Amino acid sequence: MNYWLMKSEPSDVSIDDLARLNTVGWYGVRNYQARNFMRDTQQIGDGVLFYHSSCEHVGIAGIARVASAPYPDPTQFDPTSKYFDPKSTPEKPRWQQVDVAFVRKTRLVPLAELRQYAPLANMVVLQKGSRLSITPVTPQEWDFIQELLND
Repeated sequence: MNYWLMKSEPSDVSIDDLARLNTVGWYGVRNYQARNFMRDTQQIGDGVLFYHSSCEHVGIAGIARVASAPYPDPTQFDPTSKYFDPKSTPEKPRWQQVDVAFVRKTRLVPLAELRQYAPLANMVVLQKGSRLSITPVTPQEWDFIQELLND
């Protein structure tokens, strides 16, 4: 099993939206490394730290899990979508998505709080210049955060 931190802007899809819908397609990823994580490494059942980004209160807002194998992101084919990619075709899609399923909403764990814990010092999201929307989380980081959320 792998673990991930996946960022979403709450104005687009929040943890409350995921709780209401139960499952959402993780669309709109337009970074090759993040796409490759979804396409090549993520597996059904992997744990997800659902992270609110680009908002007033950024941080971990809930727990989810990967709920599908990767499949073509339909927004890449829609000329009205901000995620449209004219170089992508249904025969040769460039962009993938996975479905993510709700597990539970948690208290918000802000980025500033994550930075306070030595066991999380090497967490990818905390590294200078880290802007990827999907990053791996080590089992040790996952376990530490789970304990933090259960306190």
